[in-house]
Formats: sequence, C-alpha cells, structure tokens
Amino acid sequence: MPTTLTDSLTLPCGAVLTNRIAKAAITEGLADPQGRPTPGLERLYRGWASGGFGLMVTGNVIVDGDHLERPGNVVIDREPSANEMAALRAWTRAGTQHGAHMWAQLSHSGRQTPRAVNARPRSASAVKVELPGGLFAEPVAMTEVEIGTVIQRFAAAARICKAAGFTGVQIHAAHGYLLSSFLSPQANRRTDQWGGSLDNRSRLLMAVVAATRAAVGREFAIGVKLNSADFQKGGFAAEESEEVALKLQAAGIDLLELSGGSYERPVMIDQSGAGGDSEPSRKASTIAREAYFFEFARSLRQRTKMPIMLTGGLRSRQGMQSALDEGIDVLGVARPVCVELDCVKALLNGQVERLASHEEGLRRDKGFLGARSPIALIRTLNSFAGIYWFYAQLYRHGRGAPAATGLRPPNAFVEVILAERRILAARRRARRAPETERPEQWRNWELVTKPRRKAPTAVDLPGHT
Repeated sequence: MPTTLTDSLTLPCGAVLTNRIAKAAITEGLADPQGRPTPGLERLYRGWASGGFGLMVTGNVIVDGDHLERPGNVVIDREPSANEMAALRAWTRAGTQHGAHMWAQLSHSGRQTPRAVNARPRSASAVKVELPGGLFAEPVAMTEVEIGTVIQRFAAAARICKAAGFTGVQIHAAHGYLLSSFLSPQANRRTDQWGGSLDNRSRLLMAVVAATRAAVGREFAIGVKLNSADFQKGGFAAEESEEVALKLQAAGIDLLELSGGSYERPVMIDQSGAGGDSEPSRKASTIAREAYFFEFARSLRQRTKMPIMLTGGLRSRQGMQSALDEGIDVLGVARPVCVELDCVKALLNGQVERLASHEEGLRRDKGFLGARSPIALIRTLNSFAGIYWFYAQLYRHGRGAPAATGLRPPNAFVEVILAERRILAARRRARRAPETERPEQWRNWELVTKPRRKAPTAVDLPGHT
C-alpha cells in the first residue's frame, strides 16, 4: 500500500513519528537577551504542538553566543544554570504535547553572523558574504583549537538538549552557516585537513555528528540539514551533496533534511537573492510537485536507505502525496504555519486540500524598487523584507495576538529590525555586567517585539519604566 500523510514512521534510533508532516525550522527570535526561552516561545510551540505535526524542528539554537544568527536566538553554549534549564524544560513541555516530537536545531552562524552581533566572526576561511549594505563583516579563519572547540560545543549542546526534554537534535549544515561553509569550496579555501578535497571539507560535519552521537547515545534522534547544492558558481555541488549524504548514512543519522542555498542565494525560500549566478534546475514535473529540491531528493533516494525529509514549497495534499510516492519519508512545512499555527491539522484531517501560500500574496513594490531592481541593495532589502514579514507574525503569536496578514513587508522589516536592536542592546548590557549582577528574569519581554513608531531609546529597553 502507498504511504500516506497520516502513516507513522519509525526512525533508525527507534523513535516513532506519528505522521509524515514536520514543522521545518524557522528562526523565531523570541528568546530573551541572554538566549533563554521565554513564555512567548512556549506559547508559540504550544500552538504548533496542537496543530498535529509528527515532528517539530526548532529554529536555530546557537552553540556559540558570539555567533548568533539573529538577536533573539536561543543559546546553549555552556552548562545551564538551574533557571536556564527550567526555561528549556518549560519550552519542551509545551512543544511535546499531543505526541509531537521536538528537535532542537543546533547551529553556528559562522560568517553569516550579523556584523552588529560580531565584527570578527569565525568561519572556514576569510571569505566574506557577498551582500551589499555592510550587513556582514569579513570573517576570520578558524584555528585548529577553535575547530575542536566547535565540535565539542555541538556535542555538549545536544547532551543538554536531551536532559531538557528534547526528543532529538538536528545539526544545521545548510544555508551557508558554519558547517555549510566548510563544505563549500567557494567559502572554504583552507589547505589543511579541513579544506581542499570533499573528504576534508566534510571532516568537520562528520566529526560533529560523531561527537554528538557519543554524547547522546544510540536511542536519541540525530538529524542533519544539508544543502542539495549552494547554487553558486564554485560552491557545494549536488554531486558532492550525494557523497556527503552517503557518509551521513554510514554514520547512522536518523533523518536527513534536504534544502539548498544561502543568504547570498536564498533559493530555500524561492528567491534569487543578490549574489551568484546559478538557479536550481526544476523541470515542469517538479514544479507540479511544488518542492524546490525534489529532483535531488528523488535522485538521492535511489542511492540511500536512510529517512529523507524534504522542505521548501510544499503546500498541497497532491504535491505532498507525490513526494511520498517517490520515496520521500517526511515533508517539511514552515511559512504557512507562521500565520496559521494549526493549519496542518486541517490538511491531515482532509478538511482542506492546500495550505495557504502567503508569500505569493505579499504586496511588493514593482520596477526600480522591486525584487528585480537593477540595484543589488534594493534586491537584498526586498528579500529580507519578505522573510521578516513571517518573523513579525511569529512575534504576534508569541504575544498571544493573531497574525496580521495585511502587514506590508517594508513595515515588517522595520518592526523586526527595531525589535532586534532592542534585544541586542539589552544583551550587550547583560554581558558587561558582573555574573552576580546579571538579571535572572528579563522583565517585559513581550514589549520588545511590539511595533514602535520611533527609534528605540533607553526607556524602550527591558528593565526600564
């Protein structure tokens, strides 16, 4: 009999997913300035847990607080205090209700760490992200000692996540972040054991997987998110991705999620971005199936037996069923549930045939100021505004408010930027304070994500009245 959306799936570690739809990772930005989960994250995941997912993968959980993907990330980069562990456990209790699995996506942003967070980020090599606007600084090539430290950071974070009640972890090796940059010959110019050949470029990822497995044991789920390709000239290619996938299968991972692209080439959200010159090749049959990376997933399925998760563009029951029929095991959904937290339940119950594609309905300026502007900076701002529209919806859900579908992307962009500035300012103050004076609770955290009509001042920051 053919596999259906409501069929369960037993992973190699023995964990059982109750159905084939997963909430794919999308960065939430709802942690406090010290990187701890807040009641807003609990509220958000409680809503998603009631939506019927078999699996939920969190947004970036950062293993090095100096390399945030954005202000508002959860950070696990040291042994947690009692209060920090309590906050993590409250988050997982909310997310694992109704039988859902909840995995922490462990990540290090590497050269894609915003300049406002770190003006000297570490990466594989000193190769800067090629985006206009000065958003990212030139990175510093990591030393052997720093590479060894990163490996242990991933493993330690996974061990803490297991103790906090997560049912698995996903190691983020896609989208241009640190592990992805080591895989890419365009970003990795090293001449030591960590660069050059594919064996060397994949050495860090494989070391992280091995250390993580040693830290959590055989019965705890470990997934990996991997680019099918970078879609950049000289980047990580599809043929190389297949070879790395075979290595990951041999290492015994439990679920491989396939995606693609980076900040320079954001094809994972179906946008061309501002850099590179290669688009994913999608045949008409693939477009009918909706998934951006389906052709690669189908090819990989012929060479591997491990469970495969496909994310990117899936919206209709027919498209999802087509992917299952081709041997894909899990189907990831993200943007639709940023607006309607429980919309997947209606799809699983047969009440709807298609999830909403909110990204297609966003009002975007045309012509010179549009997404196809001849000015690279304007194209980049359009790309980020489209992404930030979804971030702004998550802010609202975190406050217990309904989504604002009429919000214009430029307004969302400003709203998110100002909120992140307030979080970052509070984070800097907290990190400068002596350990004994650091606040154990971030007061009025919900106020930070509310839209403001003016630039933030001291009175806007947490702890001020």
